[in-house]
Amino acid sequence: MLGPITDPLAYAFFQRALAASVMVGLVCAVVGCYMILRGYAFMGDALSHAAFPGVVVAYLLRGPFYVGAAVASVATALAIGWVARRGGLRGDTVIGVLFAGMFALGIFLFSLIPNYVGDLFGFLFGEVLGIGPGDLVALLLLAVAVLSVIAVLWKELLYSTFDPLGAAASGLPVERLDYLFLAIIAVAIVVSLQAVGIILVVAMLVTPAATAQLLTRSFGRLLAISALIGVVAPVAGLYISYWTNSASGATIVLVETAIFLVAVAAGRNGATRRPAALQSSEVAQPAR
Repeated sequence: MLGPITDPLAYAFFQRALAASVMVGLVCAVVGCYMILRGYAFMGDALSHAAFPGVVVAYLLRGPFYVGAAVASVATALAIGWVARRGGLRGDTVIGVLFAGMFALGIFLFSLIPNYVGDLFGFLFGEVLGIGPGDLVALLLLAVAVLSVIAVLWKELLYSTFDPLGAAASGLPVERLDYLFLAIIAVAIVVSLQAVGIILVVAMLVTPAATAQLLTRSFGRLLAISALIGVVAPVAGLYISYWTNSASGATIVLVETAIFLVAVAAGRNGATRRPAALQSSEVAQPAR
């Protein structure tokens, strides 16, 4: 009776894919909560595409793709923050320019490779079932790093998200926190690349948090619901992809999208607005 559930677990590649998907889903769900409150949904899409030239360079140099993707994504994230602040331009304008430029650079470098390279195309669409033991260790280290930083600075990040002027007046280094959060998004994207690919990674970042925002106005519950969706949806998506012999990354995102649509249909009136009714303790000035 439990055969359809237990049979895939007999394969080591499926066990690694499950572990990787759970880590990716959890990291993206937590980071995504801050992203949607800051209005950074487009930022996730931009930085995921900006990672592509780093992946290509890492391939050309025969180095770890995680390093190349991280360097490209973090550099682009910091450049977006710096140009937006120094250039006096709207953030979405800067994102559009640098996102297009970095992705074009990746395509240019890719075109210089003489023969077709299937491995690199895997990063565009995801290849979670191809994750090896070494990849799993790298994912774990990156996931722990991201979640540890957020665990230590979650109050500061939340305060600077809702009231940046008040946070700056209270002595918080808001500009440095903004740069740090951009770097966190970039690393979260690197964590997600092999699972769902460059094209779908923004869904892993935004959809669980957007779904949770439909259901609650409390930031604590927002994190909890988003994390739950971020863990359950990849597991369900992997099993469905195994049973239907379909693309795993796309199936995971489709499961998350289905949950989102159910939440839209069942959501409470007004719950889709930015959570203005957060408890004061959730956005209070952190103790210095």
